Amino acid sequence: MRYYKPIEIARELGVSTSALRHYESWGVIPAPERAANGYRLYTRVHLAYFRCLRVMFAGFDVAVACDVLRHIQKGDVDAAFWLVTKEQAKLQNEKAVADRTLALLQNSELPLVIDKKIKNHMTIGEAATLTDVPASAIRYWEKEGLLSPERNPENGYRMFTPLHIRQILLIHTLRKTIYFLENIKDIVQAMEYQDMDRATRVVENALEIIHERNRRQLYAIHQLVELCKEDGLIQ
Repeated sequence: MRYYKPIEIARELGVSTSALRHYESWGVIPAPERAANGYRLYTRVHLAYFRCLRVMFAGFDVAVACDVLRHIQKGDVDAAFWLVTKEQAKLQNEKAVADRTLALLQNSELPLVIDKKIKNHMTIGEAATLTDVPASAIRYWEKEGLLSPERNPENGYRMFTPLHIRQILLIHTLRKTIYFLENIKDIVQAMEYQDMDRATRVVENALEIIHERNRRQLYAIHQLVELCKEDGLIQ
């Protein structure tokens, strides 16, 4: 059996040997056998685990990557595959929202939502239902200055307009790809001044980020399959 030195695997993956030990301590890599001198004896299976983990980090978050490989160590291939399928479904939903937001920016005549009634003034609950965004998120975005709905003078309730619905959809898209609220605030405010070209460019960039994540996820899934083959879990 061919054994690999930690430095060989580290060089191939472009990481330090201490990183390999960290991954092993997380319980996401099978514990290797030890030589008489105490050195780790990594095999082709270990190499496949390390390869898979690194590309999983790029396509998914660290927690998902670690959960997937723990399932693989237990031999529960189905649990691992369904977990990545769930993440792919989330990404597909993000793309659908981004596509819808881009279409709304490019054509103001399009209906904001399909088969749902839009009013000139809506409550936060109605806005949440129309956009599939939790009311708690909408309140938080208002607190951060991303949204500025007026208040009903009679009861003090927030009054959301069709413009606010577009802004909520835009924020929902950008929060998945742009992590600085100040940047998002500038783009949302551009909508208020009818600077749709700027907002459109940002959403197009967000879509490209989603496309890149999809490519990375698919490559990670490929490496996951290769790991399962190497470990004898699938044919």
